[in-house]
Amino acid sequence: MQTLEKEIRISSLENIDSAARAFLRQIGDRRLIAFYAPMGAGKTTFTSALCRVLGVDDPVCSPTFTLVNEYRLPDGECIYHFDFYRLKNEAEALDIGLYDYLDSGSLCLMEWPENVENLLPDETLAVHIEVLPDGSRRIF
Repeated sequence: MQTLEKEIRISSLENIDSAARAFLRQIGDRRLIAFYAPMGAGKTTFTSALCRVLGVDDPVCSPTFTLVNEYRLPDGECIYHFDFYRLKNEAEALDIGLYDYLDSGSLCLMEWPENVENLLPDETLAVHIEVLPDGSRRIF
């Protein structure tokens, strides 16, 4: 897996969209993003900011029970948002057609990737979100 070159700080929700823009500039044309973070660290909140900055009009919510949500960009392209938290095994990810999504060329934003880590391609970008003592977030 690959990692971010520079960390990004989110001091509050007021600057989350600017952090999302900085993140998108940094990832460039990478399409497979795996978010590692504890429960409540802001994976879905940051995913929502990324989608908003990219122009998604649909509400963004965690696909905890559906495993994957699809969002449309203004140009018609898709963003796939995964939540692998409730997977019992990797076969469940394969059953939803994981590789079809990953091979689509669309942006794939994955929460709880540790549950499917053996299935993720080498070009997947591993992104960690850390909650700091003051409540801010560090993305690295």
